[in-house]
Amino acid sequence: MVFKRLLGSLGVGGPSVDTVLDPGAVTPGGILSGQVHLQGGSADFTIEHITLELVARVEAEHEDGESHGAVVFHQHVVGGNFRLAEGEQRSVPFSFALPWETPITELYGQGLGITLGVRTELGVAGAKDKGDLDPLAVRPLPAQEAILEALGQLGFGFKSADLELGHIRGTGQQLPFYQEIELAPSPQYAHQVNEIEVTFLAGPAGMEVVLEADKRGGFFSEGHDALTRFTVSHHGVEQINWNAEVEGWIRQLVEHRASYGSHASQGHGHYGHDDHHHGDHGHRSGSGMGAVVAAGAAGLAVGVVGGMVAAEVVDEVGDFFEGDEEDGGDDEA
Repeated sequence: MVFKRLLGSLGVGGPSVDTVLDPGAVTPGGILSGQVHLQGGSADFTIEHITLELVARVEAEHEDGESHGAVVFHQHVVGGNFRLAEGEQRSVPFSFALPWETPITELYGQGLGITLGVRTELGVAGAKDKGDLDPLAVRPLPAQEAILEALGQLGFGFKSADLELGHIRGTGQQLPFYQEIELAPSPQYAHQVNEIEVTFLAGPAGMEVVLEADKRGGFFSEGHDALTRFTVSHHGVEQINWNAEVEGWIRQLVEHRASYGSHASQGHGHYGHDDHHHGDHGHRSGSGMGAVVAAGAAGLAVGVVGGMVAAEVVDEVGDFFEGDEEDGGDDEA
């Protein structure tokens, strides 16, 4: 879906912009490519810059509730400093790497309910205008897919996914938000935990996997959160018995007696969520994702309602970001 619009700052007769991404989903750290198509207006214009922005719909918690806003988490200038003649058509190719921590939006081609977009900003005659916006599809890295596949085979079911504003202390997190993939526990752990949350923090050398369990309380104890972290490499993914590896992680997480802990290859450390928007770091359910169907041969179960998730994500990209521009982007960081 492409949202094509005349430059509002220049009014009728200004140039228009239409960005087309190359087909297919991209991996975190992978190359995003495509073309920016320009259509000249009723006069000559100097195009000062063409900037692509990666934008995410992010949730922030406050004492009085939660809100959603647009966060620009990457910018890339793809061209500029040229004259666009009256009525001229010109295409500007682009190719750049996504940030390694870019959230994943799909698993086995099925949407997870995460809204990402590529927004095009055109600078003309000292004015800037956000010309169009396209949804961005991101598939998992091999290690991410292997871990989610293992969780599915171990009996965990997908509940929801969201993007949380804030940082996880003790990690190498680079973006101002992180992705949480919320899972229903397998029957083996259903009496111990309400849900498991998985966060991937990928980088060039490897990936941190943060696991959090919302643990059930007993007769003489209250429920609490347990959190732990593991590091994995991007290399040799196919040589690892991920079912055994992930099962060991879950066992350590569930049996951990402290509220917060860390297990990583470089040692142990105390850390938690560093987020001024999060008071008690509550757990939230998904948005309309109820019935569970299998995604992939034996993979993680992904919840959908009547196959509506993918369509809702596409529509939400347009509706949300158009609304964000109208309200002045108060939630944008």
